[in-house]
Amino acid sequence: MGTILILNGPNLGRLGSREPDVYGSGSLDDLRDHLTGIAPVGVDIDLRQTNDEAELISWLYEAVDGRIPVVLNPAAFTHYSYALRDAAALVTKAGLPLVEVHISNPHARESFRHTSVISAVATGVIAGLGFESYRLAVDHIARTSG
Repeated sequence: MGTILILNGPNLGRLGSREPDVYGSGSLDDLRDHLTGIAPVGVDIDLRQTNDEAELISWLYEAVDGRIPVVLNPAAFTHYSYALRDAAALVTKAGLPLVEVHISNPHARESFRHTSVISAVATGVIAGLGFESYRLAVDHIARTSG
């Protein structure tokens, strides 16, 4: 199948130390190791994280241009980044899957986290299952993409 881009937004580079009661004790490296270890044969995981909205948008352009499916955890950008939403829409309009994931369940948290500007343009949304959210997204893309 090829590569799946796993894109992570702001503060996710602090996984393992940032609010472990919400996000768990696993680090971003632990997530990378987990996904690489369970990826189906023929699937390469390219996991990236940035605190920079422009860089995240550029990576979505790269996905479109390279015809690469995306798992996106937009983190705080979920709730207000219309620029990121528009870039995510380019991915799905190009016929590529883009699965929005969240480690925690945004609907069980503060009310400002209940709205995602990304969900309406995503292929699907998986939230609240910890690192398992990512695994399910990778599995879905591997099973449904050619």
